[in-house]
Amino acid sequence: MIKYVDTIREIAKKILEEKTVDLIIGFKKGTLPLMTEPVLINDVEKTGQLYWDSFCSMNLANYLPKRGEKIGIIAKGCDSRNIAVHIVENQIKREQLYIIGVPCKGMIDRRKIISFLGGKEIQEVIESDEDITIKGEGFEHTLKKDDYLQDNCKTCMHRNPVTYDAIVGDLVEERKDPDPYDDVQEIEGMGSEERWGFFSNLIKDCIRCYACRNACPLCYCPTCFVDESDPQWVGKSSDPTDTMTFHMLRAYHCAGRCTDCGACQQACPMDINVRSFTRKLNKDVLDLYSCEAGLSIEERPPLDTYRPDDYDKFIR
Repeated sequence: MIKYVDTIREIAKKILEEKTVDLIIGFKKGTLPLMTEPVLINDVEKTGQLYWDSFCSMNLANYLPKRGEKIGIIAKGCDSRNIAVHIVENQIKREQLYIIGVPCKGMIDRRKIISFLGGKEIQEVIESDEDITIKGEGFEHTLKKDDYLQDNCKTCMHRNPVTYDAIVGDLVEERKDPDPYDDVQEIEGMGSEERWGFFSNLIKDCIRCYACRNACPLCYCPTCFVDESDPQWVGKSSDPTDTMTFHMLRAYHCAGRCTDCGACQQACPMDINVRSFTRKLNKDVLDLYSCEAGLSIEERPPLDTYRPDDYDKFIR
């Protein structure tokens, strides 16, 4: 995906020069290998900082809510779906945005590569279409990208942007996997006690740093429920009940809105797969309402609509 860099810079320079936007939200190279950094650019002369590779995993839609400028934003498939959610939820207006779409074959999970190297220091990274070469003192490894993708990218069914004003390359072929929710079906096959044990064990190392919440583009409430003091819904300690309450309620707040971008899991310093909560609810919404988040800027989330003739089997 590094081949997109020149096109991204050309488009960004053009729309800044023509005053189509006031600023660009994108990525620049990080200070360490395998890392990139979000960057906001409002100067044409600085568009050369813009960068793109298979480590641009952060969801830039997180920077959009309640901004007043005209914004150019670089967006892969999941980012564009979150942008659509923000438009539907009145966090940003479509006419404020110039979306630079990036077809995506998946982001690489840097932690998987670091684990593979066993603590060796990386000095250079070279990326091609299918491979990534990692170099350091006394070693060089060429790895297949598909073997080191983020977990959410392995099951992503919407790799192309759903809405955009410019596209930086040819659209990629979408996955045709028969069922992207095999892992959720395993959880659904558990009994209630086993399932509770699964989720309790999942979050046992949680330190309540709220990195998952802060990285999530859906968590834009002015005051989060965990920060409320009157009433205090959740305690501040690491009590397992409070920790489970946080994860459960946050997941339900995302129900029908989550695009499975993986930002929560990637941000977690304890490497907890918090996607297990949201993926179960994504599957439920798909099964019950035939709806996936962010595929349209016209359709409201299923849990945000009501009709007097709505059917539910528990209503007689």
